[in-house]
Amino acid sequence: MKKIVLLLSLVFCSVSLSAKIVLPKIFTDNMVLQQQTDAPIWGKATPEAAVKIITSWDNQSYSVKADSNGNWKVKVKTPKAGGPYTISVSDGKSLKLNNILIGEVWVCSGQSNMEMPLAGWGKVNDYENEIAKANYPQIRLLHVEQSTSTTPLDDLKATRGGWRECSPETVADFSSVAYFFGRNLNEKLNVPIGLINTSWGGTLAEAWTSGESLEYMPDFRDEVKVISSVSEEEAQRLYEQNFEKWSRNILDNDKGYKNGFPVWANLDANDDSWQEMSLPGFWEEKSLKDFDGIVWMRKVIDIPASWSGKELELNLAMIDDNDITYFNGEKIGETNGYNVPRKYKIPKKLVKAGKAVITVRVTDTGGGGGLYGESANMFLSLSGKKDNAISLSGMWKYYPSINLKDFDKAPQSVAGNPNRPTVLYNAMINPLVSYAIQGAIWYQGEANEERGYQYRELLPLLIRDWRKQWGRDFPFYFVQLANYKPATSEPQESDWAELREAQLQTLCLENTGMAVTIDIGEGNDIHPKNKQDVGLRLALNARAKTYGEKVSYSGPIYDSYQLEGNKIRIRFKHTDNGLKAKNGAKLKGFAIAGSDHKFYWADAVIDKDEVVVYSPKVPFPVSVRYAWADNPDCNLYNGSNLPASPFRTDDWR
Repeated sequence: MKKIVLLLSLVFCSVSLSAKIVLPKIFTDNMVLQQQTDAPIWGKATPEAAVKIITSWDNQSYSVKADSNGNWKVKVKTPKAGGPYTISVSDGKSLKLNNILIGEVWVCSGQSNMEMPLAGWGKVNDYENEIAKANYPQIRLLHVEQSTSTTPLDDLKATRGGWRECSPETVADFSSVAYFFGRNLNEKLNVPIGLINTSWGGTLAEAWTSGESLEYMPDFRDEVKVISSVSEEEAQRLYEQNFEKWSRNILDNDKGYKNGFPVWANLDANDDSWQEMSLPGFWEEKSLKDFDGIVWMRKVIDIPASWSGKELELNLAMIDDNDITYFNGEKIGETNGYNVPRKYKIPKKLVKAGKAVITVRVTDTGGGGGLYGESANMFLSLSGKKDNAISLSGMWKYYPSINLKDFDKAPQSVAGNPNRPTVLYNAMINPLVSYAIQGAIWYQGEANEERGYQYRELLPLLIRDWRKQWGRDFPFYFVQLANYKPATSEPQESDWAELREAQLQTLCLENTGMAVTIDIGEGNDIHPKNKQDVGLRLALNARAKTYGEKVSYSGPIYDSYQLEGNKIRIRFKHTDNGLKAKNGAKLKGFAIAGSDHKFYWADAVIDKDEVVVYSPKVPFPVSVRYAWADNPDCNLYNGSNLPASPFRTDDWR
């Protein structure tokens, strides 16, 4: 009997000693909890164990029993903004979270313009000074690492070190839009701000939406069923088989190869029939408009005698999407991904004085293509040195070898591929759903640019989906696409304008707001550097609509129109302090059309809070468009210096 008692004692002692609280990765030191709410805290413990939570702001104790799998959840009452505080959690073995603040928590999501950091590949305007002065210990940053899943996850796969205090050391690689948004709120509200950055460049809106909601859209219903019914491993195996067949077909048809050897990479390859292109720059903006496929690019240079037999470093700025790079016919590197800087070492055994050729085989599967970025980041130098570097910007020869329109669509990878319905919601949103937040900001749309009409349904669905999952109709503020791509001399149709229109229409959904950025984009860069104003305009929405501050938060928004003989009168909402043309110039960006649907640039004059539009070329007008282009030249603002949103009075498809 004593032996049995002793054995049981040892067993229970062992359980007690091994008892351990495991918290999801969103709960760490330095975190921010939403103020004045019942904030959920959850985790795992010993099955059936009693879990005790103590909050230091009120010394309140909460008790809950873990279920048979060790899962537990409790809601704690949070006070007004303040801190720092601690939270202790115990199921026999205590865990303590320190330096906790109570304040306002915002989820910051979308694609690359939300992901874009202050430094690194982003380099926002005045980034060095912005980073140096980023001492905001009341702002806390949580960066969710990118991951995918075909089923909803309970926990994030990883974060970048958990919650971190905002400082020059931590802010450099954080979302610039999120930071500038949070900084403005912190300065104006004087409360702690928690920012959760969960974003991924180049991703589709449907990837951020749950399968439960996407099944309501016929466009995605079948794909959602396939994704949820096939395991990740099986889907990846099928992909690898299909991609091998597809790649073999591409290689067999690539004129740059002969018997599998890259003949176009040789120094003596005949490129007399090749055309020239100035780099860096997307080829769509030059002579390969709307081209998706493979293009070989070559540049002949002279290697100084002093470099002979020495290792070199090749910098090619950025390449969209993938590349294989050769030096005198020898492969020196290969990289996949449009936002990865290209730096390759050239072994010293390949380096000889005299003529040499750098050849880059670029594969672009959609959107922009080619070598892009800063000219200063395209150079060849001795390894580890930039002195006497050879600039590689300027004219390159090029030749397209594969047009993807001539082939079946490439199979999509499963492993790590973010552009599949639901997979980012499952991995990067669902684990956050129980965390108490104030609202969300969103910067996305470029990846859905060719499906503007579908986006009219998809973006509102995403917003409603998230709200349903969180169980609250929280504020959702989003960025309308900035101006981008080459400017056009005449009015014409535009995918980007249609996408912006879909975003504008989403304002019909309650508790939403939009930051117009049609004036701060860059024609040659899909990642404009002025993220300060983006963050500010999002913050103005939050300050006015969430926090009740009397501040202008929107530029003029089209309301209605009236036909007046040979003119059309446009009425607006949000004409705060009156309408104006920027810098007192003549109004630009208006086009007018008659019943033939042919648009002409129009004269436009401000009449109090309205704009009257007309053209002698259109005696009987029926429609007006404003800033209806990828990269429009437009200048209508209100008196609060906020730009008008692009719009049209027609619905011609």
